[in-house]
Amino acid sequence: MSTRSRAVLLSAVAAVAALTLSACGKGGISGGGGDTNFVTGSNGIDTVPAGKRATAPDLSGKTIDGKTLDVADYRGKVVVINVWGSWCGPCRSEAQYFAKVSKEYQDKGVQFVGINTRDNSTTPAVAFEKEHGVEYPSLYDPTGKLMLRFKKGTLNPQLIPSTLIIDRHGKVAARALEALDDTTLLKMLKPVLAEK
Repeated sequence: MSTRSRAVLLSAVAAVAALTLSACGKGGISGGGGDTNFVTGSNGIDTVPAGKRATAPDLSGKTIDGKTLDVADYRGKVVVINVWGSWCGPCRSEAQYFAKVSKEYQDKGVQFVGINTRDNSTTPAVAFEKEHGVEYPSLYDPTGKLMLRFKKGTLNPQLIPSTLIIDRHGKVAARALEALDDTTLLKMLKPVLAEK
């Protein structure tokens, strides 16, 4: 292995380790320095005004059930992204609320997509979704590569669980870095859904 390849590999390992250390926590701090264009509300939800939002990165790949998914295919809908792991206690507590709201809003221009991370196989992830009644698709991202596609200084998923709302134009509108119940999830979703 060349020195350059080793350096790239070590950088990737360090980034994943940083995500691992911050994972499955309660709350968190907003990332990025300088003018980030987002504001953290008293409810712990970070939001960005419509004209200042960053485009969501490529979020595509295999799902936990082996299908192919590209979040860009949902352009025109509001997309709720939930980063979760079957091993994560707060993820287990919020799953029932995500399942409920996804069913209530499936015919209202909203698509839910999970990003399952740090599960060594899809078996516990599939069991998690079955147990909690989660019927929307989840991308399988065992090493956190999808999370690392978000640019620093944007509304990026820094913890597990993290929830992002992507507007109809494919831009990240809101983020929460903690487990949510249905009330808080709807406080994030409804303003973006009301946008024209």
